[in-house]
Amino acid sequence: MFPPITLEILVLCLGLLLLLVESFTNNPDKRILAKCAILGLLCLFIGSFFVEGNPALESIAPGSFWHFYSADSAALFFKRIALLTTVGVLIMSMDYQQVLAKFIPSSRPGAGLGEFFCLPLFTCTGLMFMASATDLILAFVALELVTISFYVLVAYMRGNAATLEAGVKYLILGALSTGFVVYGITWIFGLTGETNLAKVATKLALLEGSDTAILFSLLLVLVGLGFKVAAVPFQGWVPDVYQGAPTPVTAFLSIGSKSAGFLLLLRVLEPFLGVASIQAKVLCILTLIAGATLLFGNLAALTQDNFKRLLAYSSIGHAGYLLVAVASIGTKASSFGSIGSTIGFYLFGYLLMTLLSFLVLNIVSIHSRGDDIIQFNGLAKRSPFLAYALLASMSSLAGIPFTVGFYGKFLVFAQAINAHQYVLLALGIITVAAGFYFYLRVVAAMWWQDPAIVTPIPISPLTKIAIVLLVAGIFIFGVCPKPILTLLSPLAAL
Repeated sequence: MFPPITLEILVLCLGLLLLLVESFTNNPDKRILAKCAILGLLCLFIGSFFVEGNPALESIAPGSFWHFYSADSAALFFKRIALLTTVGVLIMSMDYQQVLAKFIPSSRPGAGLGEFFCLPLFTCTGLMFMASATDLILAFVALELVTISFYVLVAYMRGNAATLEAGVKYLILGALSTGFVVYGITWIFGLTGETNLAKVATKLALLEGSDTAILFSLLLVLVGLGFKVAAVPFQGWVPDVYQGAPTPVTAFLSIGSKSAGFLLLLRVLEPFLGVASIQAKVLCILTLIAGATLLFGNLAALTQDNFKRLLAYSSIGHAGYLLVAVASIGTKASSFGSIGSTIGFYLFGYLLMTLLSFLVLNIVSIHSRGDDIIQFNGLAKRSPFLAYALLASMSSLAGIPFTVGFYGKFLVFAQAINAHQYVLLALGIITVAAGFYFYLRVVAAMWWQDPAIVTPIPISPLTKIAIVLLVAGIFIFGVCPKPILTLLSPLAAL
């Protein structure tokens, strides 16, 4: 057993070490860096099952490290999601190297490519710190580490106008959302004199007659976190940034940022739901955001002809399903634990099916003329392996039975029923039906249309292994979800 913060330290050191190695190597093929990073992250993923948990509350001294850092089961689970997501992104990045080389102006072959394989490690470090943050200061620092890494990654192909446009949009809106978070933290500190979330909960419960100030501070923080998880009305950046960014970065934005963002959202909400006078108002706000996010994400996806933009609106829609679970939360510790388990399972399933979608998209777009849905016409003839993989992914995203996506939606709707959120339940059923249409459009293109390009699509062995594992995970955990639920069962309170 070893201290949990060792995971973050080792990921950070691995990133720094690979950056140093990249600086002193003249080999134009930088994929060896990605392979070393993948191996290191997989070792850390295995090591995450052998870390120490939180000490007993009575043994924590005032001002201790454990007052701002948590190693509970929720934090460890979301760290594993961050590690696996980063591994998938690096596998995609290896295939994407040839595209990067076209849009990075340089007189030296391979220049500028190595950093692209190192930066995801720093993003992963930030995501892991976010998962463990129980203090607003640590949460903000982790959030900024993630955001600044994404600023660089989104605009990495500086020779591509669409990528630069995506980078500028993400930078401006990201900086704006950061301002809201800082201002919200300032208000919370001004009201309570604390930044530790447990102490904030105690102080807020004692405040009387300050409902307006408490709600205002929460709304400020919700704006910043809403930007990270792509919730309406803070989702305006998502379609353009997803389409313009390099495909591996888009996958990272879609999965990693959303996973850590939702855990942090739950941790921040708990102190405010402990204030009896504002509980109903907070839940009403969450219900409105969840309903708007569900409708916007799924209905806007109906008319998309670009696969990246379709996945962008799909990401917004899935944020809506997750917000349905958040809006179904109660004020008891058991309720927080139950909602945390539901969100954890849903995000694990979202990791499998979305990463699989982007892996296939990455390969097809490299060997076609872009990432429009029309480029998937006749994919079953060009590469039956990729066609079957994307069929599994689209089926799970749509929520077809015996897939992990179906069981995730089932858990969310069960939470909505228990909380009597029948309006959100009705909206969820409507949007699931809409999802069947736009997800199966891609399936129809693969199997029922003739391909414009008939040449077979080559697939690297590492990518093929990743695809097989993801497809297997979608069906295995869809039929037998118990292993994941067992990992999440210790969640008593977030």
